[in-house]
Amino acid sequence: MADFVVNQDVTTDQPVVEVSVSAAKPLPLGRQRFRLVVVDDSGNRSAADEVEVIVADQSAPTAVLNAPKVVNFGQRFNLDGSKSFDVGAASSSSGCGPIWGPRSALRHERYPGPS
Repeated sequence: MADFVVNQDVTTDQPVVEVSVSAAKPLPLGRQRFRLVVVDDSGNRSAADEVEVIVADQSAPTAVLNAPKVVNFGQRFNLDGSKSFDVGAASSSSGCGPIWGPRSALRHERYPGPS
């Protein structure tokens, strides 16, 4: 278990770490980014790897957009919103279903780069 604080490193010698949350300290809704850097016995540091976790809203729909991580210059590619979902969706017997409708919208924004 680890209590993560935004922009503070958590150091561990374990390959798997549980992200601890509680009612008093939940992760905020939306995308949460986690970054891993590993260091070998000689002190060599790896390049960082990142993953995003979506903390889903219990009432509003959650947009999930998939796209290739890398495309060649001039190459076409698809943006896929089919994994978007609504936890409270009445249209699914499980109460959690995919959504995509006439009010769905996409926007292109420039990535600000590393912070």
